[in-house]
Amino acid sequence: MKKLGIIGCGWLGNHIAEHLSDRYEIFATTTTEAKLDGLKSKGYQAFLVKFPDEPNAEIEQWETASGLDAIIIAVPFSGLRGAKIPMTGKRHNLLRFIGDFEGQLFYTSSTGIYPDSEKEYTEEDQPAEQVESESFILEKFPQANILRLGGLMGGDRLLKNYNISNLDQLVNHIHYTDICSVIEKMLDRHSESKVYNVVAPVHPNKEEVINAQKGLPYSGTRADTGRIISPEKLISGLDFQFQYPDPRYFHR
Repeated sequence: MKKLGIIGCGWLGNHIAEHLSDRYEIFATTTTEAKLDGLKSKGYQAFLVKFPDEPNAEIEQWETASGLDAIIIAVPFSGLRGAKIPMTGKRHNLLRFIGDFEGQLFYTSSTGIYPDSEKEYTEEDQPAEQVESESFILEKFPQANILRLGGLMGGDRLLKNYNISNLDQLVNHIHYTDICSVIEKMLDRHSESKVYNVVAPVHPNKEEVINAQKGLPYSGTRADTGRIISPEKLISGLDFQFQYPDPRYFHR
């Protein structure tokens, strides 16, 4: 059985691990000691690893990494809408931990790297080499795949459960099931050095989504323009079909 490392096995990392655990032996890190037993109870090899904001010379290379077929980095290294946050030390600690890994690598970025403007954005609008929160990983690991994830939804994470403003704003959401399927397909294809927007192709506004999730009708009109993140490169590059293409129905 192949071996998969998940650095930062939180909400998303757990879903990825569960999706792939029948095909991969899972090696997962967590920053919370209380979560170790939970990961181990699922049959994963679990490690307590923290990445402080300041450089830490005591962080050693992950000995397990050399035996892994692939690693998924699910630790956040950017702020909302690409906000400039001093994370140089944290990034340095991550690079030290991974060492000289030469296998398939996935880095979960965010659509927050795109400006908050009414425009349809593609990957070419923000080349990864020019995005601070992505370029640091590519400088050392040029084989890394950059996945720019939309708003993480699915399961208990539904828009109706939050206090939401700007109800006419279009959404760029993604169901965790489709993230898992994208990663699985890229693993099977041995994809390297790809940059994809991982976002559902339908962009209703927030009120439409909330009403659908509450079983209420929507009588408004959807805006013709807004901040839209395009997944067309992902769809064509992987011949990918979304299981959840429309955020209005993520609860089904």
